[in-house]
Amino acid sequence: MLFMVIERFQDNDMLPVYQRVRDEGKMFPEGLKYIDSWIEPNFSRCFQLMECDDLRLLQEWILKWRGSGATFEIVPVVSSKETQEVFRPLLDQSNTF
Repeated sequence: MLFMVIERFQDNDMLPVYQRVRDEGKMFPEGLKYIDSWIEPNFSRCFQLMECDDLRLLQEWILKWRGSGATFEIVPVVSSKETQEVFRPLLDQSNTF
């Protein structure tokens, strides 16, 4: 499954988190796949796309970041391509109301 992890930084200060990444790495447990990430221009949030089959891996990863000043929101997501496959049968039907 895919998850958008929204990481918020205390006082929009990413420096403590980046220092920890430099010193300790990203600390992903085996089985948690990091795909990509994006940072807001004001440094308040980071959006990280991750993949795993066991949600406990996300919990384990988040616990490793305790005390860093970051908080996390986990949002399950479905790719646009997969969503289009769900809608395809409905698009092929002619609906009249």
